[in-house]
Amino acid sequence: MGYLAAVASAPPLDLTLSPLNGPPRSVEAWLTTFHLVFVALDPFTYESAWLLPTAARVLTGFQEADCRIAWVVAGTPDECRQFLGPLSKAILTFSDPDRTAIKAFGLERLPALVHVGTDGSVIAAAEGWDPKEWRDLCTSLAKMMAWTPPTIPINGDPGPYPGSPSSG
Repeated sequence: MGYLAAVASAPPLDLTLSPLNGPPRSVEAWLTTFHLVFVALDPFTYESAWLLPTAARVLTGFQEADCRIAWVVAGTPDECRQFLGPLSKAILTFSDPDRTAIKAFGLERLPALVHVGTDGSVIAAAEGWDPKEWRDLCTSLAKMMAWTPPTIPINGDPGPYPGSPSSG
């Protein structure tokens, strides 16, 4: 009864991801050294806003691991900064105003947690907020990274919900 993404898929390796602070680069370039772990959010929905503190805790739990953590936000750079506030500087943030990256990864519901391997394959993805699904993904990621997974859920995290359609 989870929200695990059955449709998440590997994007084209030449898909461009545009960070707020730096030049755009292809997915392949972002994966040169590290796996990519990101949370995709829609800054115009309550569902993404409710999960922001939890998602930040999950991502920063892997900040020193052998993976690149990031946000993929369905908004302009200004909308990303407004929605994330200081988190847009603390964690790599990709602006995706046309939802090109979200569509390329095959995501149907946001928020979503996605783990991409260095070969560009989606190793795991969880759409919506199901604490067990996110915990399972993080436990698997932590095992691959020889890391300690964050505790999910903790007191104060929201209850499970399916998220909102990624199409906006």
